[in-house]
Amino acid sequence: MTRLSSGATIGILGNGQLGRMLCLAAAPLGFCTHVYGPNKNSPAEQVATTSTVANYDDKTALATFAKSVDVVTFEFENVPASTAAYLAAHTKVHPSWKALEIAQDRTKEKVFFSKIKAKTADWRPVNSKDDLKVALKEIGFPAILKTSRLGYDGKGQVKIKSAVDAEMAWQKLSAGKSIRSKGAFAALESFIDFSCEISIIAARDEKGTIMCFEPAKNVHENHMLATSTVPANLDPKIIEESESITKRAIQSLDIVGLLAVEMFVTRSGEILCNEMAPRPHNSGHWTIDACGTDQFQQLVRAITGLPLVHPARHSDVEMINLVGEDYADQLSSYLANPDAHTHLYGKTESKPGRKMGHVNILLPRPGEN
Repeated sequence: MTRLSSGATIGILGNGQLGRMLCLAAAPLGFCTHVYGPNKNSPAEQVATTSTVANYDDKTALATFAKSVDVVTFEFENVPASTAAYLAAHTKVHPSWKALEIAQDRTKEKVFFSKIKAKTADWRPVNSKDDLKVALKEIGFPAILKTSRLGYDGKGQVKIKSAVDAEMAWQKLSAGKSIRSKGAFAALESFIDFSCEISIIAARDEKGTIMCFEPAKNVHENHMLATSTVPANLDPKIIEESESITKRAIQSLDIVGLLAVEMFVTRSGEILCNEMAPRPHNSGHWTIDACGTDQFQQLVRAITGLPLVHPARHSDVEMINLVGEDYADQLSSYLANPDAHTHLYGKTESKPGRKMGHVNILLPRPGEN
């Protein structure tokens, strides 16, 4: 890969907070940024060199965008794969639209995990109420019904505890419409009584070099990530296996950039893959303040031809999401704490379930003063 020179422009599809932090990581390395997304007054627009506000299917705007950038990447995986494919015909795009297409679909993800010999929860594809009834007989209760596409932060999923819940769950996700899908509309997954949830983020460059951040232990509240803690204090065998899965995944997808893989660790020590995302991840925000390099810098390095650097951690850390209307009540104490590194996303309106920022609370590693 030809190394991009200082002053080159990174195009970013999506203009939310992940795009914002990616822009902030690109600037110290000498790169300009051009963000593209449908939302006005977005977090990324506030710090990007240039921005375009347009729909993802606006080919006129996309063509102009492609001409203005030297490489394109993503801040979230729900950009239409057709948009990524269109841009790839006009400029360099990392990761590829093919990797994006798999990560956008829960059923395709699960098939992919199986191909790389990574386990998942027991699951069945669902396209109708009858499919759901059959799947529930095979999997049992409780179970989780999830839409295949466009689900995140708890959206697009319902827990089913009994047969009575099944009808309501189907109506909620399908909105009472007849489902016509090229693939599976939803996936029914067995409920996992897990010991903990972890995630690993890996970076890979065009030469095939892979470097992993160590796993974070994640806690969710109301289906949304609340905290990520590092070190995760896992058995070394769990760490080794989870890293191996992540490396196999990013290699198999031929990703140049980042891949985050979320996994469950069962009470028996088994690792079950949940989801993956070929972009920066909320559970990797701890890297900004606790490592010599962070997930956003590694992404910039990977897609511009700069060398990846070892993501060694220098501090123990807890990342806390600042969410909803009450985040301001927590903010004063964090801003007064020298060990708390606060990152706000520039959003002017707070509302329930909206991520307004995060804080990384650093602690010395054991044995250090």
